[in-house]
Amino acid sequence: MQRADAPAPVDPKLARKRGEFALIERHFRRPIHDAAVRLGIGDDAAVVAPAAGCEVVLAVDMLVEGRHFLPDTDPELLGHKALAVNLSDMAAMGARPRWALLAGALPSADEAWLAAFTRGLFALADRYEVTLVGGDTTRGPRNLCVTIVGELPTGTAITRAGAHVDDDVYVSGSLGDAMLALAAIEGRVTLPAAEFAALRTRLERPEPRVALGMALRGIASAALDVSDGLTGDLGHILDASGVGAALDVTAIPRSRALARLIDAAFAGGEAAQEDASHELALACLLAGGDDYELCFTAAPTRRADVARAARDADTPVTRIGAITAQRGLRVHDATGAPLRVLPRAFDHFATG
Repeated sequence: MQRADAPAPVDPKLARKRGEFALIERHFRRPIHDAAVRLGIGDDAAVVAPAAGCEVVLAVDMLVEGRHFLPDTDPELLGHKALAVNLSDMAAMGARPRWALLAGALPSADEAWLAAFTRGLFALADRYEVTLVGGDTTRGPRNLCVTIVGELPTGTAITRAGAHVDDDVYVSGSLGDAMLALAAIEGRVTLPAAEFAALRTRLERPEPRVALGMALRGIASAALDVSDGLTGDLGHILDASGVGAALDVTAIPRSRALARLIDAAFAGGEAAQEDASHELALACLLAGGDDYELCFTAAPTRRADVARAARDADTPVTRIGAITAQRGLRVHDATGAPLRVLPRAFDHFATG
């Protein structure tokens, strides 16, 4: 029988809850400086007030250890990436990101890991004035899921369904670096140390093109972010818009490391192009995921506007092809001949 003055037994569920709430208080709750946030972390739900005349834009992305990031990934870089991939979705729509929710499964309450993770997350959030307004934590295999909420003036969202025949096709930045870095990590290709370090940064610390996306409102006819590879992601625009596209493979921007591998393949003819390392390089360029660049279309009459938007956003953009009436995607080499086989973009549930 329990003594009257003995402490009451602690319900293990309540103990875990107290630990969870303490973790949230230590690592995730911060002073709120956004007047539009009426209620943030600490209640059953957040309450925010969108700006007058704006529509709300929502997106969610999940990062799973072993699938989207390696177990030894620097937690500070992972905090950056967890938010960056969601900001990239806002960029693709032309939206301004405003608020975020974070749900995380963690194998343990590792204080050092959490401090580094939140340092990376909040550094990027502060750059874009994004407020973390809520979320959830639980114990389990490491899985990080961010929901992002943004806003844009009513009727100005850039969708996948607006591409028209003869529109130009553009991409921002360069493509293929993230997949090439992963190939080097897995030992499928060998790169000089300095090049590998730069490419790994592209994989683990992507830069969302938020400023460019907002600058393209009213200019781009369609857009999305390149998360699973150009051939697959551009294909979503083509399907939604009911059109096709023809691209020039030599125009697609790429890093020096990737350019060397690809140029060697085309210089060596068909035999070189069938070599495994050159096949990998072409797959990186055309179907590499995790670049988080923008692919968008715009009418030829808007070329000066596109150039101005790129300058205003301090982001390079490259015209790589055109929208066609003929359905499907065709990619041509320097001679104008179509590539016989296009690398397939990433698909979590693809078979065969």
